[in-house]
Amino acid sequence: MELVTRDPDWQSRVRASFQAQHFMTLLGAELVHLAPGAVDIELNMRAELTQQHGFFHAGATSSIADSAAGYSALSLFEAGVGVLTSEYKVNLLNPAKQSVLLARGRVVKPGRTLTIAKADVYGLDDGEQVHVATGLFTLMSVAGVKD
Repeated sequence: MELVTRDPDWQSRVRASFQAQHFMTLLGAELVHLAPGAVDIELNMRAELTQQHGFFHAGATSSIADSAAGYSALSLFEAGVGVLTSEYKVNLLNPAKQSVLLARGRVVKPGRTLTIAKADVYGLDDGEQVHVATGLFTLMSVAGVKD
């Protein structure tokens, strides 16, 4: 399925919104790939992002998955419309102790009000790729919210 954006300046809008998201800045997350309906976010391992056993905390994993899915949806929205997550479910598949987490957000079903997206999170280390989490997200377009 070819996904079409409704905003010719969608890349600038997505990048600006990501830069304004202070929580992603706090985590140290980076936007590394943009395409209509597809956004990838990376997060480097730091002690502050781990739980008691030294693995990435589920909150960090889920947060980058949510943002990757949300920004994949936003990339298709018209100008002047923001995005909010209305529901999500994340399955944690493997503990992650790799040096980088990569969240790949992809739109499954675009819509004017509700968009369904998925996100898969992988732990990356020296050519190794471990599937850490998978999630399904319902994203809502919100008029008048500055993104």
